[in-house]
Amino acid sequence: MFFVLLALTFPAWRPHFSFLENPLANEMMALRWLHLVFGIIWIGLLYFFNLVLTPAMKQVDPAARVKIYPALMSKAMGWFRSSALVTVLVGMRYFQLHLFADARLAGDQSLARKWMGWWLLVWVVAYIFIYAFQLPAKGFLDSPWVRGIGIAIVVAAASWLVMALNGGPTVSNAHLAISVGGGLGLVMLLNTWGVVWRVQKKLIKWTRASAEQGVSMPPEAERMMRWGFLTARVSFWLSFPMLFFMAAASHYPFLSTIAR
Repeated sequence: MFFVLLALTFPAWRPHFSFLENPLANEMMALRWLHLVFGIIWIGLLYFFNLVLTPAMKQVDPAARVKIYPALMSKAMGWFRSSALVTVLVGMRYFQLHLFADARLAGDQSLARKWMGWWLLVWVVAYIFIYAFQLPAKGFLDSPWVRGIGIAIVVAAASWLVMALNGGPTVSNAHLAISVGGGLGLVMLLNTWGVVWRVQKKLIKWTRASAEQGVSMPPEAERMMRWGFLTARVSFWLSFPMLFFMAAASHYPFLSTIAR
């Protein structure tokens, strides 16, 4: 109480709040906040699935597992896929604002659309190859080394290509860093909705039927579980460079298309 009274006797110590007069700056701050909040939910659940849930479920009795799984995963997947979508959509708007800023510096507003187009094209094509590496396979193609090296080559090539296509004297570090980090986030979103959610919908349906009606899991279930596991594990490993590049956009200006 003494310190509170002491602080109130010194007007200079009182905090003063004011919003920036620039609406664009306020929008970018709101976008970053939303991006962080929903990104934490998304990546937090991704880490929970990979580091906690999957190992734990292997130790649970099968009879108990079919009762736990539908209730747990229905709720978790709702948050997982929704937070992923909001994170990427908000992030794309934030990225777009950086593209507009760099295009204005270049004196050509059409560059923003061209940069966004190249970004989408490069990472969608990259995802086609990554998707193939995630499919369940047998023999040589099932090797973790083959999958890991193959995906690493695709990611490295896509990262280099998108920076080369979007480079220029007015292109900022944030633009280049998000071109890579945001591209990896887009790949992870496509994994979330295109594979993980499709797999989990079927597994939830089958385990619920098994618990309520006593029917056996279909033969396809094992392949679907393997596919979901591989895809979640790929997203898990991609999250580390994704988080690095997204943080580097504002806190580690190490990218430039101008020789020093």
